[in-house]
Amino acid sequence: MLKHLRIENFAIIDQLELDFSNGLVILTGETGAGKSIILDAIMALLGGSYEAGSVRAGAARSRIGAVFSLADATVELLSLLESEDLQEEGGLLTIERELRLEGRTSARVNGRSVTQGVLRAIGDQLVDIHGQSEHLSLLNPRKHIGLLDAFAGVENSLREYQLVYRKLQETRRELRELRAMEQEAAARLELLTFQEQELTTARLQSGEDELLEQERNRLANAESLATAAQAALTLLEEGAPELPSLTDLLGQLNHQLQTLARLDSSRQDLLDSGNTLLQETEDLARSVNAYSDEIEFNPRRLEEIEDRIALLNNLKRKYGGSIDNCQAFLTVTREKLQLIQSSGERGAELETSLQQLQAEALRLAGMISQVRHEAALRMAAGIEAELGELRMEGARFEVGFELLHTADVQEPGLDSTGMDRVEFLIAPNPGEGLKPLAKVASGGETSRLMLALKNVLARQDRIPSLVFDEIDQGIGGRVGSIVGQKLWQLARHHQVFCVTHLPQLAAYGDQHFHVVKAQADGRTTTHVRVLEGETRVAELAQMLGTSSENTLNSARELLQQVKELR
Repeated sequence: MLKHLRIENFAIIDQLELDFSNGLVILTGETGAGKSIILDAIMALLGGSYEAGSVRAGAARSRIGAVFSLADATVELLSLLESEDLQEEGGLLTIERELRLEGRTSARVNGRSVTQGVLRAIGDQLVDIHGQSEHLSLLNPRKHIGLLDAFAGVENSLREYQLVYRKLQETRRELRELRAMEQEAAARLELLTFQEQELTTARLQSGEDELLEQERNRLANAESLATAAQAALTLLEEGAPELPSLTDLLGQLNHQLQTLARLDSSRQDLLDSGNTLLQETEDLARSVNAYSDEIEFNPRRLEEIEDRIALLNNLKRKYGGSIDNCQAFLTVTREKLQLIQSSGERGAELETSLQQLQAEALRLAGMISQVRHEAALRMAAGIEAELGELRMEGARFEVGFELLHTADVQEPGLDSTGMDRVEFLIAPNPGEGLKPLAKVASGGETSRLMLALKNVLARQDRIPSLVFDEIDQGIGGRVGSIVGQKLWQLARHHQVFCVTHLPQLAAYGDQHFHVVKAQADGRTTTHVRVLEGETRVAELAQMLGTSSENTLNSARELLQQVKELR
C-alpha cells in the first residue's frame, strides 16, 4: 500500500507531502483544485505517461517520491524486485522519479537507478488507476484469463498443466530440429563423413605443429649448426696453435688460485669459484659434443616434415585455426554423425512421447476449461448482482470463451494457459448486445462496472492499491451512497483512493483529504489538508449545498448513518 507521497513542482503543485492510511481514502475539493493532478503524479511516478507541461512553470524539474509497504505485495512484484536486485530489508519500497523540463526523466527504486520499463512493471503491481487517466488492467483482455483462473481456484491444476505443456513444447522443438536435420541428412552425411575421415586419418596431436617447426629448423640448418658446434668444441677443448683451449686456460687459472689459497687461506672462496668455473666449462664441452653428434643431415626426413606441416596448416585453416580446434571439430562432427545415424530411432521415440504428452496436456486443459466455464457462470451472476445494486439492473455480464486452434491439427490448440481464449463481455443496458469490456464507453457506467468487477474479484485481484478518479461521474446521490458502500467493502481487501464530488460517497471514507488551490504572489498553488471531526462535517455540508445549520445537520446525519451501516 501507498504510505507516503511527496510531490515537488508538478503542474500547480509547489510542494506537497501526504501520509496515507489503510482503507478508503477520499479526496474532495472544487473542480480544478488539483485532485486529479495528485493522481496524475502517482501515475507518472510509476512509469506512466504525463503531459509535456507537467513541470511547474519556472522550475527546471519536477520530483515525485513515494514509500510503499510491501506487506500485501504480489508474488510477481517480489519476484521482480529480486530479479532486478532491488529488494531491501524492512518491508518498504521507495520510488523516486525526476521529470526534467526538456523531457528527460530518471527513476530510482530503493536508491538504485532503473529503466522506465522496469519502473512500469513495478508500478503495475502496486497501483491500479481507474478513471480519467486510465491505467486499467481490467480493460486488457490478456489479463482476463488470469482473473478468471484466480476466481475459479485452478492455480494448482494450471501449474500441473504448464509442467506438461513445457515438456510438450520441448519435445516438439527437438522433433522439429531432428526432422529438419533429416531432410538435409544426405548432403550433410557426405560432408560430415569426409570431414571425420580427413581429421581421423591425420591423427592429430596437440602441440605437434610446434615440435615439427623446431625439427624442420634444425634439419634445414644442419650444416650451419654442425659448423658452429665444431667451432665451439675447438675453443672449449682443442684450442689453436697460437691459443690454448678454454679448458687449458682454466686449468692454468686454477693452478694459480691453488697457490693463492695455500698462501692465504682466507681466500679459499676464489679457488672454489675457479673449480666451479672449470667444472661448468667441462660440462658445457660435453653438452656441445653430444649436440654435435645429434645433428642430422637427412633430406628425406626434412621433406616428410615439410609435407606434414603443409597438411596441418591446411587442416587448421579449414577447421578452426589450431590443432586443438581441429580436434574439437572432430569431436562435434562425430557427435553429429552419430545423431544422424540414430535419428530414425530417436525420431520414433520423440513421436511416441509427443503423442503421450499431447494427450495428457489436452486432458488437463479440458479439466481446467470445464472448471473455468463453471466459475464463469458464478462470476457473471455475482457481477450482475453487484451492477443491480449499483442501479444497472438490466446490465448483463458474460465471460466469452473461444477455443484455441492450430493449423496442423484438428484438435484444439494449446498455449501456456490451456485451450481457452477468454474475454469479459458486457451489455450495460437491456436490449444491447454483449460487447468486449474494452469497448464499453467510459463514464458512469464504466465506473460502476469497474467497481462491480473489483468487488467480485476483490480477493483474487492482488494489486494492493486501487484508485478511482471521479467514479461518481454520471451518477446521483442515491446511487452515490451505494457506490460508497461498495468502495468501503472493497477497501477491506485493498487500499482504495477515490476522488469524488458526492458527499454520500465521501462519508464512507476512512481518511478524508480536502484539496484546494490558492493564489499568492501571482502564482496558483494546490494545498491539501486532512479533515477530521467538525472540519469534515463542514466539507460534507458544503458538498451538500450552501453551508448552513441545516446542511451541517444533514452532514452529521450522513456520517452517523454511514457509521451505523459500517
